[in-house]
Amino acid sequence: MERVFSGAQPTGNLHLGNYLGAIRNWVALQKDFECIFCVVDLHAITVWQEPNELRSNIRELAASMIASGIDPEKHVLFNQSQVSAHAELAWIFNCIARIGWLNRMTQFKEKAGKNRENASLGLYAYPSLMAADILAYKATHVPVGEDQKQHLELTRDIAIKFNNDFGVEFFPQPDPLILGPATRVMSLRDGSKKMSKSDASDMSRINMTDDADTLAKKIRKAKTDPEPLPSEAAGLEGRPEAKNLITIYAALTDANVSDVLVEHGGTQFSGFKQALTDVVVEKLAPITEEMARLKADNTYIDAVLAKGAERADAIAQPILKEVKEIVGFLNR
Repeated sequence: MERVFSGAQPTGNLHLGNYLGAIRNWVALQKDFECIFCVVDLHAITVWQEPNELRSNIRELAASMIASGIDPEKHVLFNQSQVSAHAELAWIFNCIARIGWLNRMTQFKEKAGKNRENASLGLYAYPSLMAADILAYKATHVPVGEDQKQHLELTRDIAIKFNNDFGVEFFPQPDPLILGPATRVMSLRDGSKKMSKSDASDMSRINMTDDADTLAKKIRKAKTDPEPLPSEAAGLEGRPEAKNLITIYAALTDANVSDVLVEHGGTQFSGFKQALTDVVVEKLAPITEEMARLKADNTYIDAVLAKGAERADAIAQPILKEVKEIVGFLNR
């Protein structure tokens, strides 16, 4: 069976964009692939993290994955720092990748901003670690958003260069999986901006921990425009807030935007917002409740992650051992 690797950073405040853009799609992949899901805590520390908060965020992300439908018995769920192959292989890839390649990574420029000279070396080398995450398991497919496609291309370049440098056909070139109808969920306060945990206003996002009353309030107060909903997708042009709410509704009901507009075209936002609230509460409330139950049981979450790490290590260590032999290291 083909193997999928995917990971998410434990940065806290999980929101609807994380669920629709990634986690829900991972759940669907379990039917057709052998899946390895990783809480990428090594990536998280490329910017400073408060240790106790980081531990809490690791557990929260794991709980959200399980509550959403990730099956840690049939597939592998673990946190990255428990499997040393990630860091070991990342160093080898640091010596394979070229500085020119990393200099072209647009995400580093965006994250470092004007403070580039004070950014951590880890943030700069982040794509090399991402390549190690994927290739430590010889994953064949990686679900990625648009902002990660460049990093996956780098992973493919590293795999090719490693194979060419050492005259082997060892690493595969993993293919991207672009999934889901709502890979970009926008802010409830500004439809031109991506929904984000870093937004100062909590009203801009739907958190995975919000209760039904809070969800209803946020949707009711979501920014709209004075016109009723159009009946065709072309009518959403220039109306980012309307497009965002329609897209969320379509994604949660597994419908396409055109069908939603046929059903709700001509409706005032007050009526559509009630329909959207009903859908959001129906879909998210059970996940939120299960997340809360799991988060209250650290022993269970820690055990799941430890068992997952053992299984991940069992896959990665033989691959890493072969890499070390190919490179020329002396190994016991």
